[in-house]
Amino acid sequence: MDKKRRALLQTGMMVGGAGAFAAGYANPVAKAVKGVLSGTSGVPANDRIAGNALPPEFMITPQGELVMAEHQAVSPVQCFGCWTLCGLRARVDTANNRVLRIAGNPYHPLSNPRPPAQETPVREVYKTLAGEAGIEQRSTACARGAALAEQLHSPYRVTRILKRAGRRGEGKWQSISLEQLLEEVVEGGDLFGEGQVDGLRAIRDLETPVDPDNPEYGPRANQLLVTNAGDEGRDSFLKRFAFNSFGTRNFGHHGGYCGFGFRAGSGAMFNDLDKFAHGKPDWDHAAFVLCIGTSPAQAGNPFKRQGRQLASARSDGGLDYVVVAPTLPNSISRLNEERGRWVPIKPATDDALALALIRWLMENDGINRRYLAQPGPAAQARAGQPSHTNATHLVLQAPHPRAGQFLTAADLGRGEASSPLVVNADSGELMDHTDAREAALWVEREVQLADGPARVKSALLCLREAAFGQTLAQYSDYCGVPLEIIEGLGRQLKRHGPRAVVDAHGGMMNGNAFYTAFSVMTLNALLGNINARGGLALGAGGVAAVENGPRYDLARFDGMVTPKGLFLSRNRFPYQNSSEYRRKLAAGESPYPARAPWFSFSSPLLTEHLAAAFAGYPYRLKAWISHMTNPLYGIGGGQAFLGEKLKDPANLPLFIAVDGFINETTALADYIVPDTLTYESWGFTKPWSGVPQQTTTARWPVVAPATPRLANGDHLGLEAFIIALAGKMELPGYGKGAIPDSRGGRHDLHTAADFYLRGAANLAFAGDRPVPEASADDLVLTNAARLMPLIEATLAPDEQRRAGFIFSRGGRFAPFESGWQGELMGKRTGNTLCIWNATIGSTVHAMTGERLSGCAAFYGPRFADGSPMRDHYPEQEWPLLVTSYKSHLMSSSSIGAERLRMIHPENPISIHRRDAERAGIRHGQPVRVITPGGQVEGIALVRDGIVEGAVAIEHGYGHSELGARSHLIDGEPTPANPRLGAGVNQNDLGLMDPTRKEVANVWLDWTSGASVRQGLPARIEAI
Repeated sequence: MDKKRRALLQTGMMVGGAGAFAAGYANPVAKAVKGVLSGTSGVPANDRIAGNALPPEFMITPQGELVMAEHQAVSPVQCFGCWTLCGLRARVDTANNRVLRIAGNPYHPLSNPRPPAQETPVREVYKTLAGEAGIEQRSTACARGAALAEQLHSPYRVTRILKRAGRRGEGKWQSISLEQLLEEVVEGGDLFGEGQVDGLRAIRDLETPVDPDNPEYGPRANQLLVTNAGDEGRDSFLKRFAFNSFGTRNFGHHGGYCGFGFRAGSGAMFNDLDKFAHGKPDWDHAAFVLCIGTSPAQAGNPFKRQGRQLASARSDGGLDYVVVAPTLPNSISRLNEERGRWVPIKPATDDALALALIRWLMENDGINRRYLAQPGPAAQARAGQPSHTNATHLVLQAPHPRAGQFLTAADLGRGEASSPLVVNADSGELMDHTDAREAALWVEREVQLADGPARVKSALLCLREAAFGQTLAQYSDYCGVPLEIIEGLGRQLKRHGPRAVVDAHGGMMNGNAFYTAFSVMTLNALLGNINARGGLALGAGGVAAVENGPRYDLARFDGMVTPKGLFLSRNRFPYQNSSEYRRKLAAGESPYPARAPWFSFSSPLLTEHLAAAFAGYPYRLKAWISHMTNPLYGIGGGQAFLGEKLKDPANLPLFIAVDGFINETTALADYIVPDTLTYESWGFTKPWSGVPQQTTTARWPVVAPATPRLANGDHLGLEAFIIALAGKMELPGYGKGAIPDSRGGRHDLHTAADFYLRGAANLAFAGDRPVPEASADDLVLTNAARLMPLIEATLAPDEQRRAGFIFSRGGRFAPFESGWQGELMGKRTGNTLCIWNATIGSTVHAMTGERLSGCAAFYGPRFADGSPMRDHYPEQEWPLLVTSYKSHLMSSSSIGAERLRMIHPENPISIHRRDAERAGIRHGQPVRVITPGGQVEGIALVRDGIVEGAVAIEHGYGHSELGARSHLIDGEPTPANPRLGAGVNQNDLGLMDPTRKEVANVWLDWTSGASVRQGLPARIEAI
């Protein structure tokens, strides 16, 4: 431990002792304190009162003037401690290029629930943070955000270009130059003494089909996979290269093994299977929130903002809430137990609870009938409703060939109109859903179509039949929630109506993730709360598109390519349109099952990319460029299956990683390119959801990067590597004149700043009027003045101070008041919300041949062939179900932060007291958890705060890399600390899908392809 830190801790303990034992030990304590301050206890403290505390950010003089600390600036930055991506402020030691401390950006709504107007001068805003007045405007960082700066100077960080010097995963590397890296990855050759490796130049074939027998697969250029952890601000830059410069179809991110099951189910309800919209409670005005599969203040997005809003709402007495989870969450406090309650539930059974509540609401007049009766936007407006659904739309029933789709005028031979029909509530006649009249809710009838009779049912009736497939008692028995609790939750939802909200997130990731999330989110549609103040609210999104803004076009360029062909994960393409399907039909064979699942309504899935490539279905990969991705750690069962395959270069010949650290996946790379970290890099992000004001966060290098500086002044990192790679390959979109402006000019793209500074100009000029120019005082206080020489050399004169305004605020933010318009949210969806989603309802599963339900339905966890999990792993042999939950302190990549590990060094294995007694396990005893896919060992935490029958493991621990083991670089061992590998990674328990024989993969949600990490069958034993 640092000597000054030790002295400070000793001082704190002794001074604390003085208060407790002053009467009898005043003299000894006085001597102890004197000794600390005079140096006899180690190293003298810096100050007799403040000890070794940092100088304050700034002080307020008696005259009310703000005075900054010497050699310090307070710069707005963006956090990457989790995917909330909050706006923060970094206290920077400008003399020594170090981030001293992190707090919240007071302008940013993810860090300040009621931020000031962005036009307010920085000096005035900083004043509001001081003294007692600062309590109201206090802008904070969570523990992860506060500790993240440690990674900038981590001994485990990669700062040189590395080439493997042994077998994949052996941990032997040699440092090489950028020139050698480019030559080898572009031109290929016998790079490792293992045989020929095709370089990226040879792979970029935009004409030759990757498989002539299946032309829909696209060209050979698709054999490059490019992945990003997610959009932490640089997605647009990387996609520019992957899609439009190189021309590969294959781009992926971590969503498939994070929250995609929820996003897909939410997107189905929101009628958005393109961007998979989702909402969050309007915490400021909601009266009752039911959280299922998420726990505000512990998980879900926006993590920190929701925690603050929840604390305020329950303290003010305006909110009741319930968290449904297998484990007692941090969002439940004994101090507020009359406001917040925990409902235990068996892992992976949330669909049963949701359908039970749907049934109860229908049986007890709890659905919002007037809201649901409005069939379209005109009727919605006439009735004064916040949104509308397709509850009244008529669904064609089997055996009609278009079963699952809506009845339209064209079906009746009345022209080509494709608009859905409904039944007029007054006359009983068919009418178009666009008519401004109410429609009948419960409809089942036969209609005469142009090609014969067909039966139709209203969407709401379809949902009723699905929900009534089980009794409330059966649902209760399945999920473990007592019947009286289910009824009580139903009464609360009915009582509060549109001001009751059902929230969900990553806890949906089970073997029936899509339908679980669809069922949970359907409750909001039945309550009629979407778009309503106090209801389920969409996020307002970003202020403007940075890529194709008003000043510079960063999305289009001369020679850009449009990628073609089938995604490697077989998504967004129906199996029934494939050559494989047609060949089977032509041969007189049943087309089902396909060789592996096709996820026709999902986004690209990193959960399936690698397995598909290893099996060659639809085709093999030749190269992978990974930016910060770590699927071997994040996918259940990924390390055991995908990791072993990836170790063999024959399965994927070229693997290039761009990362600041060696993680479990990049440890198997052929090359590692060092990347800039959060406070050293550029980027633009927007909140996912939960923020009702339009927000775009701007990130800029507040300290100089630790990576090598290149000849053009740029630092090595993602952008510099891509620009150099594109230059070596002579790809379009980079170099001289690559960026067009709105005035007919052309600008070079040689550095990261060339791209992001022009993005800042677009952000500054977006909308009805540009932002003001930053004052000199704004720039100096935030150290954005350091950027001004570069800005002046890059941007037009009228853009320079406005870009400075963006960086001095840390982004661009709409006024707080814009979040609401009367009793409505400011940002609203105009989509017809889905009680029945016709895209889903007309999809035929590629493995089972069954038509999917277009509404919430009870399936339970399944494998790819449709068989229930328990048919393969019966409860008698596997009596427990494993569940994971998020740590409020540790993320999957923050284990290197010493301050976080000091607070929470490892994660125990939670088990209910009665389950422990049956297994002969004592609290604190070493235990082994075993699943059909693997086993882990840890320390038992025997508790009552977990549902009986579950084993719970906190996410973020159990690393084998990120500094947990040493590597050899140029023959020298790197630093390592075994404590970084402490704890358990629940994903090591993930299992293979036993029904996927030909194209093997781990267990994925059978419809969406999302990773399964909840509800794994297991047993536990004492060691």
